[in-house]
Order: sequence, then C-alpha cells, then structure tokens
Amino acid sequence: MTASQLQILVDADACPVKEEIYRVALRHKVPVKVVSNSPFRIPESKWVQRVVVSDGFDAADDWIAEQADARCIVITADILLADRCLKAGATVIGNNGKPFTTGSIGGAIATRAIMADLRVGADGIGGGPPPFSKADRSRFLQELDKQLHRIARQN
Repeated sequence: MTASQLQILVDADACPVKEEIYRVALRHKVPVKVVSNSPFRIPESKWVQRVVVSDGFDAADDWIAEQADARCIVITADILLADRCLKAGATVIGNNGKPFTTGSIGGAIATRAIMADLRVGADGIGGGPPPFSKADRSRFLQELDKQLHRIARQN
C-alpha cells in the first residue's frame, strides 16, 4: 500500500486535534476526510476534504464505519466507533493520542459501560473526561506520525 492509497478519516465534530491532523497529513501527503454533521472551515488543500452527513443520530459514525478498512487511520474519541473500525481492519487513534487496538477495545467498552452506569446512579452528575492537555496533543502527534511510518514500512 502506498501513501496515496492510505486515508485518514476524522470524527470531527468534537475533535480537538484537527489542525495537527492537517499538518501531519500534508507532510506525508495523505488524504484526510473530515466527517461531521455540519460544515465548518477546513484548509484549502487537495489533501483535505469535508464530508457533511445528515444530522441523524450516529450518521457521522455510520459513514466512517462504512468507509473504514485496512487502508484507513481513523481518529475518534468514540469507543463504539473505534470498535467498529477496528473490526473493519482500520488503525484507530483516540484524540488524546492513545491507540485503540483489538487487545484494548474490550476493556475500553467495559469501562465506558461502568462509567455510564455510575453517571446514571449519580443522577447524571459526573466529571467527564479530564481536560485536553498539551501532553495529549504531543502524544497524538507522535502516534499519528508513528502509525503513518508503520504503514509505509509495511508496504
């Protein structure tokens, strides 16, 4: 597989690292599809394409999951979407730079379910995820670059 066959799919509505994705993708010359329920600004580049889906529940997730395969790196914080994409053979990276793998996704799904139960038991009061940090941004950049190099070496 060449870099031209590879693509990055971004679950973009709440993605805090879009600018970093654009920068790395342009450096590697890998196309990016930014998927969301509503249009927003993207850089003018032949490497970056906006995909606006309906505002239906999980429409962006469904579109990404349908496109995901071994030629894709999917960027998402959505654990259930990550699971669907891993099953399709895609490489999946969380917005915080932590990769989702077939070995880690089961635990992530279980933790998600436990946290959802705890929030319900606490009358919906919960802290949510920790704030996005500079360390998260740095980890993300390193992981995306690492995965792009790994895929290039394999092919």
